[in-house]
Amino acid sequence: MVAKRKKGNSEVTTDHEAIKRWAEQHSGHPTCVKGTGKEGDPGMLRIDFPGYSDKKSLGEISWDEFFRKFDEKKLAFLHQDRLESGEERRFFKLIRRERMR
Repeated sequence: MVAKRKKGNSEVTTDHEAIKRWAEQHSGHPTCVKGTGKEGDPGMLRIDFPGYSDKKSLGEISWDEFFRKFDEKKLAFLHQDRLESGEERRFFKLIRRERMR
């Protein structure tokens, strides 16, 4: 089930295509934190943006791997594109789906 909800200036969604589209529009790609997973498990998920991370600590993964873990852990994607002032912002956070209510 795909869920989408507004929270103030932020949006929260579980829609894989919407998340992928948002990330790619901001030049982001799926990654995981190295050393946090086990065989076949990517561990902690992240979306990396050029110039914002330490490549030593993150490992690239596929969108399929990302969303498998995303759904398994019952996560949702909270993002904010603009501040109340209208200024552009690229903020996101992975949260538990239960926080969407």
